[in-house]
Amino acid sequence: MFFMLAVAGANCAADETTAQLKARVEKARPEDRPELCIRIAQQELHVADNLYVEGHVDEARAAVNEIVAYFEEARDAAVQTKTHLKNVEIAARKVSVKLSDIKRTLAFDDQAPVEQAVRRLEDVRTVLLKEMFSDKRKGGR
Repeated sequence: MFFMLAVAGANCAADETTAQLKARVEKARPEDRPELCIRIAQQELHVADNLYVEGHVDEARAAVNEIVAYFEEARDAAVQTKTHLKNVEIAARKVSVKLSDIKRTLAFDDQAPVEQAVRRLEDVRTVLLKEMFSDKRKGGR
């Protein structure tokens, strides 16, 4: 019985809308923010991809901007709390690759904002990697 409730609870959490996640991230503890921000960004990635496929370029650009903004928030929270650094970096890399794939399907005029987003995600990754492998984190060795 407990297992069934736990599975049902996990499914409910997985089905949260982007709006619900955004509301949760505002109230979340700093150490919980990175994971919430990643989930929001991943949902926005799916939305952006669909919007580009449907030809809604302006709305897709807005979703791409949201992706970057939430990864930057995830980075900031991860660096502040020194938790989830690796998870945020890995997720940013995967989303960056997906955005690069999406960019190749777009008209030339629509590619620049996506390329800009990919560069900003790479900046997020760079900060996280520096934080993970810095001397101060290792105790100054």
